[in-house]
Order: sequence, then C-alpha cells, then structure tokens
Amino acid sequence: MTRPLPTTQRLERALGDFVRTRMQGAMGELLMFFLKQGWAALFGLLFIIALIGSKLVWQDDWALQRYDGLFIFAVTTQAAMLYFKLETWDEARVILLFHITGTAMELFKIRMGSWSYPEPGLFVLGGVPMFSGFMYASIGSYIARVIRIFHMRFAPYPPLWVTFVFGAAIYVNFFAHHYTVDIRMGLFAASLILFGRTRIWFYAGQTPRWMPMPVAALLCAFVVWIAENVGTMTGTWIYAGQSALQMVSFSKMGSWYLLLWVAFVTVTLVSRKALSREAMYPARPPSPSVVEALE
Repeated sequence: MTRPLPTTQRLERALGDFVRTRMQGAMGELLMFFLKQGWAALFGLLFIIALIGSKLVWQDDWALQRYDGLFIFAVTTQAAMLYFKLETWDEARVILLFHITGTAMELFKIRMGSWSYPEPGLFVLGGVPMFSGFMYASIGSYIARVIRIFHMRFAPYPPLWVTFVFGAAIYVNFFAHHYTVDIRMGLFAASLILFGRTRIWFYAGQTPRWMPMPVAALLCAFVVWIAENVGTMTGTWIYAGQSALQMVSFSKMGSWYLLLWVAFVTVTLVSRKALSREAMYPARPPSPSVVEALE
C-alpha cells in the first residue's frame, strides 16, 4: 500500500497541478519557475516580511524588544522548517555552519565599524543581535532547497578541493582586507576562471534548462542586495555614513556575490550528488509537482 504524502508535499503537488491545468507552455513554465524560486526562498521571504511588519507595528514601550521578537521569530521559523520537513537535518547542519561563520563575520565587522545595529535587545552578543545569524542561514537554506526543488546539476564542476580553497580565500579576505591588500578583484576573476564553464542544469517544468553559474550567482547577489535595502530602510541595521532612506551602495552587491560562493561551497558538503566533473545533460525528468518529494 502506498503511503500518503506528508501534508506539505500534498500542498506542493496540489499547487503544481493547479498551475499546469490552467496555464500551459512557456508562460506556465515561467510561472512555475517563480513559484519554485519563492518556495525555495521561503525562510528569507518570511524574514523580510518580519522585518517590514515588525517595523510597522512595534512600539517602544512594549516589554519585548523588536530585535528579540525577530530572534524568536527566526528560531520558531527554523524549527517549523524542520518539523514540516521543508529542510532535512543534513541541510540544517550545513546551514548552521554558515550561520556560525556569518555571525563571526558580523562580530568582526561591527567592531571595525562597517555597520551597526541601533536598537536594544536582550539576545545580543558583542553588539550583534542574535537574529542576524539567521539572515545568513536563510541564504544557506535557499541554496540547499533550490538545488533539490529544481533538480539542479552543476557541470562541469571544478575539483572540490579547489572550490573549498576558493571559498576559504573569500571568507578570509572579508577579515584580512582591513589589515592588508584587498584581493577581491582577483577573487572575482577566480570565480570566472573556476566556474565560467559550469552550467546549472535545472527543471522548471519537464524540459531541462541551463544557466551559467556566475550569472546565477550575480542574479542571486542582486536579490540579496534588494533584501539588504529592506533591512536598512526599516532601520534594522545601518551602514557607516548611510541614512535610513539611502540606498545601499551597489558595491555591496559585489560583496554578496562573493559571499554567495562561500554559502554554496558550504552547502556542497551535503549536496555533492548535484556536482559533476563532466559536461552533463540531465536525462531524468522531475516529478510533476512544485518540488520533489523529500526522501
């Protein structure tokens, strides 16, 4: 007897069936693409909504500080993602690793005066509110989920040890450039040299599509840059010399472009089946749902 699908998977299947029966062809596939992207970015989208909503409704005389409310929201959301099997425990472990590395960078950057968190809170460590680590976790969550949801394959992919060295160099440079030469231009070039030939094969529908990996990283960096503007415009954090209504510098998009490589390399610790050293055309079509059933 076939076991019934979990509730979330039944909802995913129903949503996919709803779209396919009402919109066919290229427009239907495009809609499915955005639905899947939104579903993969669920954690980040919920957090952005929380930033905006809390800014609109929070009062200074409330017993609970806004930062503490955001921390509780983030912890609750992460727990719900695991409870409803929207993330696997293996994925959660590498997301936690990126959470920790992101928080370490926050502690350093706050001390260097790169940005600040102007509001008070109880769940604060070294001037960094503890919800901030979940912003990095949301990026790791998106990468892990989007690989699974789109049945992604990365080919031809560089040797793993090279990508780990590349990711480590990016991370170290975020600290070291305050004291020595900033090598980010070399890191930009390295991303093209290492991944310029790598295609991301994915399914939005039944037809395999592909995109150059550096282009995908740049598009993701742009989306994160938009989210970052939400953070500054809600006063959640402020860059040095920037007013709340001032747009975040486009140069920050370059920083996020590099940090996304760190996040991706971290996620490959549990997503190695998606990597191929050979140029590969994905022959296996996905199941006809918004996301693949979790195993």
